[in-house]
Amino acid sequence: MSATASDRAAAEAPDERLTFPDGFLWGAGTAAYQVEGAIGEDGRAASIWDTFCARPGVVCNGDTGEIAADHYHRYAEDVELMRRIGLDAYRFSVSWPRVQPTGAGPVNAAGLDFYDRLVDALVSCGIDPVLTLYHWDLPQALQDRGGWGARDTAARFADYAEAVADRLGDRVALWTTVNEPWCAAFLGHAAGVHAPGLTDPALSLRAAHHLLLGHGLAVQALRSTLSGDHELSVALNLSPVTAATDSEADSDTARRIDGLLNRMFIEPLLLGGYPADVREDIRHLTDWGFVHEGDERVIASPIDLLGVNYYTPTTVGAAKPSSVPRPWAGAARPRSGVTEKGASPWAGTDGVEFHQPEGLPRTAMGWAVQPRGLYELLLRLHEDYPPIPLIISENGAAYDDGADDLGRVHDPQRVRYLRAHLAMTHEAITAGVDLRGYFVWSLLDNFEWSFGYGKRFGITHVDFENQRRSLKDSALWYRDVIAANAVA
Repeated sequence: MSATASDRAAAEAPDERLTFPDGFLWGAGTAAYQVEGAIGEDGRAASIWDTFCARPGVVCNGDTGEIAADHYHRYAEDVELMRRIGLDAYRFSVSWPRVQPTGAGPVNAAGLDFYDRLVDALVSCGIDPVLTLYHWDLPQALQDRGGWGARDTAARFADYAEAVADRLGDRVALWTTVNEPWCAAFLGHAAGVHAPGLTDPALSLRAAHHLLLGHGLAVQALRSTLSGDHELSVALNLSPVTAATDSEADSDTARRIDGLLNRMFIEPLLLGGYPADVREDIRHLTDWGFVHEGDERVIASPIDLLGVNYYTPTTVGAAKPSSVPRPWAGAARPRSGVTEKGASPWAGTDGVEFHQPEGLPRTAMGWAVQPRGLYELLLRLHEDYPPIPLIISENGAAYDDGADDLGRVHDPQRVRYLRAHLAMTHEAITAGVDLRGYFVWSLLDNFEWSFGYGKRFGITHVDFENQRRSLKDSALWYRDVIAANAVA
């Protein structure tokens, strides 16, 4: 069956219940800068996203995260929403500049107090707190000293991880170090469409390494700080990469992009080193001198779970001589080669054309909907790499949905998207993949990075004028899935 036909079949399958294993973890996620607001309260200092948003023209409509979904003040209301949905777990991130305003030195107790209150509220409702230490909001003070381009930032990240663990480790069992290092490195340092807004491909490679090194150092710090039963993870944005044709040139292009998007991050974490072909592909940009003796051993510090963030597939081919180089045919929130401004996030991949798969539906981001890609990705991780439990740490879609006069939000496209992807996760489990849980992205409509408030990923609608929350049909559907531990 073709991928297109398979995706259509998954979306239109008869009403057959697919039951998940006992103990399967059902959750939803957010990120601090996207939902918290309160950027100047209780000692929080500026992050690179505050600085980036202040630059004219880089975020749609001049939007910022100054208020966002006001989660900082409305967390109790949001925890009640989670309880109504029946979530087993809530994945949130801690704001580094709220906890450690300068990125080093003393901890801001008032900043950590917020996460104390949030974690206590979750625990009181029987919801597992799942904590991410870094979801892109680097303290501006660290950026002023070189940011992720500076090796010292990785060491500072480990100190920050230890401080958070010392305060919250008695109640948080599942920890994620870094969310999507590919995005932080390449979209922030090569494409310039994410903070800190730089366009230096060589710097983006150094930043990628220091993000991975910071992860490894943080794992070691967490192991030494936490006691009892804890699990450590990292979350990667991964995508199956397909050649546009079976030509040798297109196949080699797919190999190169797969190397930079997937293998450059998976293999240091799980195999202990960077892929040799990736090193060679970008030798013209760097001599890899930023990789010091022992770094790859640190990066490969054992983790307990690998988080998989999946949204859309990637199709590439070699650029034709007459073509105008474009990193992607369409505008979208960058995940696997997509930028809204035409700047390439790929370090050293001139001569690449990105294609939109034909015959597939699209989200409001312009992303192709291909649930089968999630199955292929999970199976690849299961078959090609050392055994490690997996968790879907992000999966979801943006659609142009709004509340009616009664406050109801009908989002059938999102329900179809989620149902089809959950069917593929069930198929992967049936095929032997050790998949432990699923987190929908996201709990709330929020500040969608350089797209501002124009793109809505939430299963809860947020009216940003009055902060009113309304559970969308997708949230009510997800509630029923969780209650049954099964999907139709």
